[in-house]
Amino acid sequence: MVWDVVVVGAGPAGSAAARACAEEGLSTLCIEEHGTIGYPVQCAGLLSVSALAECGVSNRSVLNEVSGARMVSGLGGELLFDAGVTKAHVVDRCLLDREMAEKAANAGAEFRLKTSASGISGTSLLTRGLRGREEIPFRLLIAADGPRSTVARMLGLQRPALYLAGVQAEVPYEMNPRYVELHPNAAPDFFGWVIPVSGTRARVGLCAREHAKDHFDRFIARYGQNSLHLATGVIPLGVMPQTYGRRALIVGDAAGFAKPTSGGGIYTGVRSAKHAAAVAAACCVRGEFDDESLRDYERRWKEDFGKELDIGMKALRMRQKMTPEEIDRLCRALDDPDLIATIVEHGDMDRPGTLLRKLALKPALARAMGILFASGVRRILTG
Repeated sequence: MVWDVVVVGAGPAGSAAARACAEEGLSTLCIEEHGTIGYPVQCAGLLSVSALAECGVSNRSVLNEVSGARMVSGLGGELLFDAGVTKAHVVDRCLLDREMAEKAANAGAEFRLKTSASGISGTSLLTRGLRGREEIPFRLLIAADGPRSTVARMLGLQRPALYLAGVQAEVPYEMNPRYVELHPNAAPDFFGWVIPVSGTRARVGLCAREHAKDHFDRFIARYGQNSLHLATGVIPLGVMPQTYGRRALIVGDAAGFAKPTSGGGIYTGVRSAKHAAAVAAACCVRGEFDDESLRDYERRWKEDFGKELDIGMKALRMRQKMTPEEIDRLCRALDDPDLIATIVEHGDMDRPGTLLRKLALKPALARAMGILFASGVRRILTG
């Protein structure tokens, strides 16, 4: 059998792609190297309301709902904002991933677990797994196989620019379950977080380019040593230069679509998967799979969220140049009723560009942080 589409990877992006392709009437196979969908967990498990809606699932995986955040510099500066309505969901990623795969299977996609991609020969994907070595003929490949994408490497496509290592532990901890805590000085080039699973349990973690475990050990020490669950992962930042080629479309973390402002990748991953499915359907109808035909995928995701990723990457580079003292000053400057109201009104985990534009126009922030900071924000927004 020649499959219209073979999806590699059954995380949220892969299952979303498989579901959308099957709903388009395409014969769709999704392979997953692990024996259980949703495991191992490599995600903080905090999804915006929009991200969960994009997943097209029930609230079965939701453990807690968050309406605001507390930003803590560690040097005295603190900031609290509360939207008063649910802005994000804390989820059980295993349950989320499995429900997304179930939806795809119900739409007609076939899944094969314990099956990994080992090569590409013409228009056949070479795999190893429970069925031994196989050649799976395809018309189009969708690579949703994560930050270390085997498919992208096999195709010789240039990888994302930056990789962060993430470490997270789930610990007993009493906190207000409506607020996420952000600790920008927990790591020198990203941030740490405390995500409430409930009023008595939290996920504590951080990301860093180097020595992530050392930074994490120092950060977690203030929350006790009784870890209920430890998870590690890699976050790719900076979109790969080309996300298509040789009958393949690259989606989600495999393409470097994680948001540089938060590290989250489910919203952009699922959005990119849906764009890939639309292009796959059009290519299958026309019987055209050349690079020129696949280029429409890149146009679609760039029009959707490409500018947000670009703004986010510039903001991350600016943050990496800030000293702990400057970050503390920023926390104190943002603790202003007018600025907090702006954050509440315009804050969006998935599309932070609007909030940055609004804050850049606030004289109080420019005065507090200085002209260099203000001009840096303007450069981010104007490119």
